Amino acid sequence: MKKFSFVVKKFNLVVFGGDGDLAFLKIYPSLFYRFLDRQIQDEFNLIVVSQKSADRAAFLEQLKAKMEKALPKKQTSEMAAFFEHIQVIQLAENTNTEYEKLKSALQDFSHYQTVYYFSTPSSAYGEISKALQSAGLVSPYCRVVVEKPLGSDLKSFKAINDRIRDVFAEDQIFRIDHYLGKETVQNLMVLRFTNHLFESSWNREHIDNIQITVSESIGVNKRGNYYDTTGALLDMVQNHLLQLLCLVAMEPPSVVSSENVRAEKLKVLKSLRNYSHDTIVADTVKGQYTRGNVGGVEVNSYLEDIEKYQSNTDTFVALKVFVDNWRWKGVPFYVRTGKRLKKQHSEIVINFKPVSHNIFEPKEEILNNKLIIKLQPQEGIELVQMTKIPGPGGYRYKPISLELDYLDSFNERLPDAYERLIIDVIRGNQTLFMSEHELEAAWLWIESITSNWQKLGVQNVLYRAGTDGPGNAVLNPGDKWNN
Repeated sequence: MKKFSFVVKKFNLVVFGGDGDLAFLKIYPSLFYRFLDRQIQDEFNLIVVSQKSADRAAFLEQLKAKMEKALPKKQTSEMAAFFEHIQVIQLAENTNTEYEKLKSALQDFSHYQTVYYFSTPSSAYGEISKALQSAGLVSPYCRVVVEKPLGSDLKSFKAINDRIRDVFAEDQIFRIDHYLGKETVQNLMVLRFTNHLFESSWNREHIDNIQITVSESIGVNKRGNYYDTTGALLDMVQNHLLQLLCLVAMEPPSVVSSENVRAEKLKVLKSLRNYSHDTIVADTVKGQYTRGNVGGVEVNSYLEDIEKYQSNTDTFVALKVFVDNWRWKGVPFYVRTGKRLKKQHSEIVINFKPVSHNIFEPKEEILNNKLIIKLQPQEGIELVQMTKIPGPGGYRYKPISLELDYLDSFNERLPDAYERLIIDVIRGNQTLFMSEHELEAAWLWIESITSNWQKLGVQNVLYRAGTDGPGNAVLNPGDKWNN
């Protein structure tokens, strides 16, 4: 029985860097799940582009081993049928001669929708785009997916983006951020704009502060060379956390469409208050992990992980952010992310203002209401409210949580974010993808941080692995993170 009535039409998906970790961990399993659910049927081609080898048998053996390890056994029985759609080609160089192989692989399927997925370093995006154009493989009907990071600052972003834009039109480019494909992030729009209870109080009159946290217990692993040129601010805040902030803070669009949603997010980015010489120290914290204990395991410091004697790269960032518009004037958004922290979790917490007056005696503390949107490891929504404790003896009260757990409530597997995003690319829906104007505005704001850090020589605050981060991650007296 088909689970989806909206079957995806015929398509070719060409994955450059198709033998890399991202492809094995995210792209192929996501397609396979859509295949299992019959949203993808028989008329599609998955073309794996490798610089190293065209050995299809070896590739499928490796893919089979990885998928069997990651997927339930009952779902691996259909892998053989899925594998029939996979071709492997080697493109050792970005030349017309080499790209004739790709042209040959696509020639019988030119009437299919073709998507090029650049699962490579961003430094190669421009060269691959130009090679596709020179080989006659670019048309107004094809699409391209590009992964972050797109540059390390505004100048490098523009250079990379311009090279892609020389070949592809803006409506053909899908700049992917997997956080926007998460189910609870999607539900944030529904939660806000279909419930009067929340939307009527979603402003500076009723909300005290908003906290967005992406906490990681892992270190840099094998990404040390990349990470040391990037750091937590550029790796996480510039894209993931800013996009979450935009969805929380945006105005309601007249209708949900890619043009309207992205326009509202852009307004938020342009309303972010820039940091200055006077605010950069008080309103930002940058840190780096040292040796510690995570989950009962002794772990190395960042410097030991990257095998260097010194580095000023940040593995932790906490920011006090203001959105200077009518809805949010004066409401602080606390944004933090870090590696080697106590636990792995991502959440958005809406802290409402406390009641104006306590009418009960004795006057025990009345905690403020909280709306907690949990992104990982388990997706769900929690509303914290004060409730009377049963029994005689006057009014005693405590906070009680009303929880929506997606797995318990819907009793089915939640699709991975990449499943939704890849299908949206095939359909041509850009709502969950970043426009070039959004990224440009994000980089402009980020540079108000990096430039002032550099000018003042701001150094990392060291924190032990397995803790909540630097001790001064609470940015001002009275400002407290939810843990």
